[in-house]
Amino acid sequence: MARTLKIGLLLYPQCMPAGLFAFADLMHGANRRAGQALFETRFVALDGASIECAHGMRLPSSGAPDAADLDAILVPGLWAESLHHIEAALIANQALIKLLADRPSRTAIWSYCTGVCLLAASGRLNRQPATLTWWLTDAMRKKYPKVKWQSEQTCVVNPLNATASGVNGYLPIAQALIERHVSAEVFRDLSKLMVLPRPERTHQAFQSLHLIEQSDRMLRALHTVVQRLPAADITVQRLASALNMTERTLARKIMALTGCGVSTYARKIKLNQVSERLIMTRAPASSISAELGFSSDSGMRRMFKTLTQLTPAQYRQCFGRN
Repeated sequence: MARTLKIGLLLYPQCMPAGLFAFADLMHGANRRAGQALFETRFVALDGASIECAHGMRLPSSGAPDAADLDAILVPGLWAESLHHIEAALIANQALIKLLADRPSRTAIWSYCTGVCLLAASGRLNRQPATLTWWLTDAMRKKYPKVKWQSEQTCVVNPLNATASGVNGYLPIAQALIERHVSAEVFRDLSKLMVLPRPERTHQAFQSLHLIEQSDRMLRALHTVVQRLPAADITVQRLASALNMTERTLARKIMALTGCGVSTYARKIKLNQVSERLIMTRAPASSISAELGFSSDSGMRRMFKTLTQLTPAQYRQCFGRN
């Protein structure tokens, strides 16, 4: 029988607890579906106190987050309408940030929405890929340059941390956890029963490329590999090697699943990263091209316009979040 994973749901002043409740419900659903107690969740807070959360809701905790038996801690977002609110929260929660920093390295720490700022402040994301809510991207890149920010992704999962954007960011973190400890099939069953789809405005060229929508495990692995590689380094040989299969097998599977060749599909994944950064940040297209490892800015612009019929500037005007 698998060991129960003990997860602390962190409460702190003005945090938004709705995602913690939803996360706990998904873990309970996974336990029911698996027929065993794979996950245990409990509310924790600094000094084990009760906490006044956002909108005047006060919740009790069952202990402090430095409990020795916790395997992981989930840090929710806080109610913030401006960078001033974020800065104030970072100052007010110095003791909590220090506690996160001092947790043993074996303790997994996950966060989503504006709560990612607290995790970044603790140093636990240094030299790690991470993402966060789109409107904070530019400010957090400057404040925490040691973090490998990947704002074009909605969720980034590393061995001992995970970050996700938006108030629904608990969902992809729960998905990764359930798929790892139970199965992808169980998560799909739970999502059909418990999760409402969230529409997102995007160009039709990229509508089939969201990682959460990929049901095939190999296709999900391919997305992850392509997203992490510099664009100029992507070859069919390198992708096949990373996925432990021959080039011929990879080509056959990608054609069957997507209807296009490996190079074409990988290019779409990489250009989708360009799309997300154009939407979520104000970074110049030339900086995005360099950061994602394209061999030339002009080449990236040419490929992007061929796929979308729009220049990067036109795309940002049509789809950017102002």
